[in-house]
Amino acid sequence: MSDQPEVAVVRWPDQAPSAGDGLAGLLAAYHLRTEAEKGEPVAGVEGLPDRYRAEITDPRSAFADDVVLVALVRDAAVGCVVVTRPDHGHSEVKRLWTEAEFRGRGVASALLGAAFAQAAENGADTVRLSVWKWRTGAIALYERLGFTVTDSWDEREQLVCMRRAL
Repeated sequence: MSDQPEVAVVRWPDQAPSAGDGLAGLLAAYHLRTEAEKGEPVAGVEGLPDRYRAEITDPRSAFADDVVLVALVRDAAVGCVVVTRPDHGHSEVKRLWTEAEFRGRGVASALLGAAFAQAAENGADTVRLSVWKWRTGAIALYERLGFTVTDSWDEREQLVCMRRAL
């Protein structure tokens, strides 16, 4: 018997409308942690920039053109990722987040595998992402899954841009 939880990745809200509350919590954790890591910690969601707060309070509108995938363990949302609609042959993967207690258990890999399938189904031939350079564990995961560093399309300092063919 494995101690690894069974992870189900579902498309939100199509297959998991009840995961909506969990999705908001995952997005809040992602943004709060990111702001803290950038040296700009905020006390709560209300202190986040408007665009990030909008993702948390109304993900259906914020990601209207995208696909949101949620990882469930025993019906609890434990991870998420957003896959953008293809543009010039590529989709972008963003907002990848796994609850701390589920890290190292294959949740992020399952989410990314589902994201690759979704992007390909939508007609993309490449997936790209940007990640803060201090997130070395995430960068190592992306490299294990076939991503390579590429020229930046984002002017923000300390971002590493990566891509992977599908």
